Amino acid sequence: MANASSGMSVDDECKLKFLELKSKRNARFIIFKIEEQLQKIVIEKLGQPGDSYDDFIASIPDNECRYAVFDFDFTTNENCQKSKIFFIAWSPDTSRIRSKMVYASSKDRFKRELDGIQVELQATDPSEMSFDVIKARAL
Repeated sequence: MANASSGMSVDDECKLKFLELKSKRNARFIIFKIEEQLQKIVIEKLGQPGDSYDDFIASIPDNECRYAVFDFDFTTNENCQKSKIFFIAWSPDTSRIRSKMVYASSKDRFKRELDGIQVELQATDPSEMSFDVIKARAL
């Protein structure tokens, strides 16, 4: 089903891999990209369960928009182990204007397809999705 505002459909693999990340925890992160020629959102990269946040950040292109989910494990102030699934909309200032518009118009519908997202983050600069920002938003 295509997104009415942008015309983008979501590849079934996106939903399947997200459900696996959520239930089986067999990936640390998923990076999604819009294939404009196909009018479809697809998976660009799956992170391994042992990957770090630095591995995740290194996988996101500096000058191109992306969507990503990251399974963040942390310890609360009460010393409890927890995990939260972050949805990150990466739209750097240096990316193409058309790309930013397509990603912005597709975001809400795509996010609805991924049931179980706990925290959403919009970032236009790497500092807006630094480890400290993620940790602060998780607690």
